[in-house]
Amino acid sequence: MKQAFLILSTAMLFNLSNVAHANSNVCVFDLLGKSGESYKFLEEWALASKSWGANIDLTAYKDEAQLDQDFKAGVCDGFYMTSMRARNYNKFAGSIDALGGVPNNAIAKKAIIYVLDKRNQKRLITKSGKDTYEVAGIGQIGPAYLFVRDKAVNSVEKLNGKKIAVMEFDQAQKIMVKRVNAVPVMSEISNFVKKFNQNEVDVVPAPAYAFKPLEIHKGLGNNGAMVNFPVLNVTADLIIRPEKFPDGFAAQSRQWFVRQLPKSFAMVQRVEASIPAKYRMELDKEDKEKYQKLLRDARMDLTQQGIYDPTMMTVLKKARCTVERTNFECSLGGE
Repeated sequence: MKQAFLILSTAMLFNLSNVAHANSNVCVFDLLGKSGESYKFLEEWALASKSWGANIDLTAYKDEAQLDQDFKAGVCDGFYMTSMRARNYNKFAGSIDALGGVPNNAIAKKAIIYVLDKRNQKRLITKSGKDTYEVAGIGQIGPAYLFVRDKAVNSVEKLNGKKIAVMEFDQAQKIMVKRVNAVPVMSEISNFVKKFNQNEVDVVPAPAYAFKPLEIHKGLGNNGAMVNFPVLNVTADLIIRPEKFPDGFAAQSRQWFVRQLPKSFAMVQRVEASIPAKYRMELDKEDKEKYQKLLRDARMDLTQQGIYDPTMMTVLKKARCTVERTNFECSLGGE
């Protein structure tokens, strides 16, 4: 009897050990695959996660839509992809990328730190049917700017009738483009810059991170420009199925992401500085304010439609008005 008990106990310990050390597969979107900054960043994270009791296998994807399908099919236990697409899994975190919500890096940093704070733990967990998703980190990719093939497109009014590449999966972009009487051209992250370079669209919004690897200079030619006014801030969400990871894993992961923010923002500043000055086009104060008002109206409308999270919109406004107290919107209600 005693021997049987010992055998049973040993078997149970063996099984528990296997569960504790079972590898988790995290799928990572990076335009450059394993050679990209996002994938390398997640490699550092996977190494750090060993001290939290996890063993992570990373799978690189250059096609974000395919990653999303594979996650839904159960191929991935977690994913790292743009917040615009990840918004379907957690609206609160995914709304950081709201149009005009984060106009500079200082505000982006405040917003990300707030979202990942332990006081928001419940907001970072989403239940959908039998599935549970938890945000385990947010990475900064950088502000997205409008790249135009013709530098004469230097105001909101001149977007009228222009063809603009928009992400097919993001309703916010489609609605925004229609508001300025432009023509939305459905695209994917895998081909949106290609359409710009091949003259299929007149305008493409993109972060500085995409400039060199996607060769945006080809679409700019000798007459194009980068409008030096961010229309949105691009982040990436790390979202996991918590039952596939050790207890408390997501909280430790979020703390790690916060500690890496200085490095992430340094990377963004480095790639932004690498864009040649000849492409940069500054807007005057009047045109900047026109863009801000346009984006604000669109953001409020999209929040009412349920696309953006209203709590996040309040958080982002507080962050903006902490950094830029004299901004016109700080004396207005509505967000």
